[in-house]
Amino acid sequence: MHATQLNPINPPYPTTTQPLSFFITMAEEAKAKGNSAFSANDYTTAITHFTEAINLSPTNHILYSNRSAAYASLHRYQEALTDAKKTLDLKPDWSKGYSRLGAAYIGLSQFNEAIDAYTKGLEIDPINESLKLGLADASRPRGSSKNPFVDAFRGLDMWEKLSADPGTRVYLKQNDFVKTMQEIQRNPNNLNLYMKDKRVMQALGVLLNVKFSGGEEEEAETDPVKKVEVREEDMERKEKEKEKAKKEKEEGNVAYKKKDFERAIEHYTKAMELDDEDISYITNRAAVYLELGKYEECIEDCDKAVERGRELRSDFKMIARALTRKGSALVKMAKCSKDFEPAIETFQKALTEHRNPDTLKKLNDAEKAKKDLEQQEYFDPTIAEEEREKGNEFFKEQKYPEAVKHYSEAIKRNPNDVRAYSNRAACYTKLGALPEGLKDAEKCIELDSSFTKGYSRKGAIQFFMKEYDKAMETYQEGLKHDPKNQELLDGVKRCVEQINKANRGDLTPEELKERQAKAMQDPEVQNILSDPVMRQVLVDFQENPKAAQEHMKNPMVMNKIQKLVSAGIVQIR
Repeated sequence: MHATQLNPINPPYPTTTQPLSFFITMAEEAKAKGNSAFSANDYTTAITHFTEAINLSPTNHILYSNRSAAYASLHRYQEALTDAKKTLDLKPDWSKGYSRLGAAYIGLSQFNEAIDAYTKGLEIDPINESLKLGLADASRPRGSSKNPFVDAFRGLDMWEKLSADPGTRVYLKQNDFVKTMQEIQRNPNNLNLYMKDKRVMQALGVLLNVKFSGGEEEEAETDPVKKVEVREEDMERKEKEKEKAKKEKEEGNVAYKKKDFERAIEHYTKAMELDDEDISYITNRAAVYLELGKYEECIEDCDKAVERGRELRSDFKMIARALTRKGSALVKMAKCSKDFEPAIETFQKALTEHRNPDTLKKLNDAEKAKKDLEQQEYFDPTIAEEEREKGNEFFKEQKYPEAVKHYSEAIKRNPNDVRAYSNRAACYTKLGALPEGLKDAEKCIELDSSFTKGYSRKGAIQFFMKEYDKAMETYQEGLKHDPKNQELLDGVKRCVEQINKANRGDLTPEELKERQAKAMQDPEVQNILSDPVMRQVLVDFQENPKAAQEHMKNPMVMNKIQKLVSAGIVQIR
């Protein structure tokens, strides 16, 4: 080659060279920031971060769900509704999406639509407490007038009033009470969910400047100071018990690490007795039972943790952890029962609560174990050979669909027989199902790299797909194992003829356009064209013959040029 021109044929350079994983990682970072802002009740900032994450990963249903929750917390229910609908468009079988949808409809006072949303969600997840509570809220009787209690919680001076009153002041030291009041502030229509909490009713009385009657309340009115003192004592006792529970947990953790499992169980059990509002004590004990091989006890604790966590409205991550641990116990049991389905269903439920990479891996492993078990039970080389012979008969009769059916059965019976894959690849080629044939040919090479028929099948399919440079590479790879194989040698010859035809400019415009379109799907071609150095090389070959002569001395550059020539992206003149 002398320094004549290399003409790029309208190279469609990529607008970005960043891999997809880069954007997914950035989206996860933005999501994490949004979750942190949401936890801190900074909903406006949370929306900003969730929006950023959506722009980076627009098909992630969880991002729309999170932003819907943030919008609802700001009473922007129409936007919450839009995001909830988008969530279900992307993931129609996700129960939490219906919870978001129902909440948005309630905020818009569209209660019939809310009932419908919660009902559909419960069809998917009948035990979901959040959906049950939402349905109850949407179904409760409502008059035509505005709820008279709602405005009491919306006032900016709510906390001042509660702090000023001796009866409610002590409640502000109780975390669960403060969280409850914050929840009512965000969603006043949920007040009915907390009507049985006497502290909330007492707070409502302070805010409305009224007194609610009742036997226990009258007693409080007769001696409010004594009542407050008793409650303060109860609070102090409860806090001390919580601290003791934490210490028991720490001692349990130490024992667990030392594999002193019986002592670990004792400490976790004590922690559970001291504080029944932290389900981590239950899941920790479940972990010990898992280590001891007491799988039924582990599952029982996990179910208990999930049930209690729903009652306490615990973090979704905690619920997911309990479900994941239950799934792990079910996997262990499946090794004897040969039934992996319960474990798979449990891992899937855990992922709907919180998408954790470890849980996802456990799910994939369980699904693979199930598939492997089914394959082991189905394995029979004798029947596989019979099915392959039946396929051969149909192939000779040119009944290719029937042949594919028998070759497929042969593969199921013996997935390590390269001949069945090779024969099915030939059938797919005859049927024009080239991608399927290519997969089978590649499977042949994967199972036995010295099986030359696999290379000839793969090369032929690539040739029919007009990927001549790839086909030539395949034939040449096969010749390394059998240098005198005539079928492979003929394949190389055909590829060279086609590549030279393109280099001479003998292709029609339609053929050239089709070839370039296929080439641009090749990641290697995309990388070459997106490389600034190679872009300059192509310019030099057009405009600077002296620089082109220097480029021709570089073997790496010339290999890339040859790749572009073979792909039809540039032509030699």
